[in-house]
Amino acid sequence: MPRPPAARAKLLDAFVTILIDQGERATTLEAVATAAGVSKGGLLYHFGSKDALVDGLLAHLVELADDDVRIMREAPEGAAAYYVRSSNFENSALDRAIVAATRLSQGENAAAQQTLQRIQQGWMDALTDQVRDPAVARAIVLLGDGLYYRAAFAGKALTATDQEMDELLQIVGRIVGGDA
Repeated sequence: MPRPPAARAKLLDAFVTILIDQGERATTLEAVATAAGVSKGGLLYHFGSKDALVDGLLAHLVELADDDVRIMREAPEGAAAYYVRSSNFENSALDRAIVAATRLSQGENAAAQQTLQRIQQGWMDALTDQVRDPAVARAIVLLGDGLYYRAAFAGKALTATDQEMDELLQIVGRIVGGDA
């Protein structure tokens, strides 16, 4: 898939940053254009409305999540270990897009809610394919979600250390029968 034009990517990044830092109410077209260093006309060229910005963000999130699921399925350590290890918040493009979409979801944005459910289902499907038991897959998802949620409280200060991650991955290995 071709990369989006630089201005479009800058606009989406500015939109994400404002959503994360200030919330949805602050994401006016003017604020996004200013934060991206683009004129309002330039913003409107790429995104004709705030709804179009939301759609652009959600489409970008789906692409990032689909890539993550593909990597997860191909991970040498297995989908379960990959999921838990990658649930340690790293402020990646995927992390930021998820947080931004969550902000929209909290504001009752149905499209954001559906997108987040879709990507959660993609991870769940990849885990279930490996562990063959939906309840075990759900437990692994909740473990990963707990890591992510914990880091959301204080950012990098509460991410799992290498030792903690190794311990968690040993537990995951036991849960899935040594095939994490």
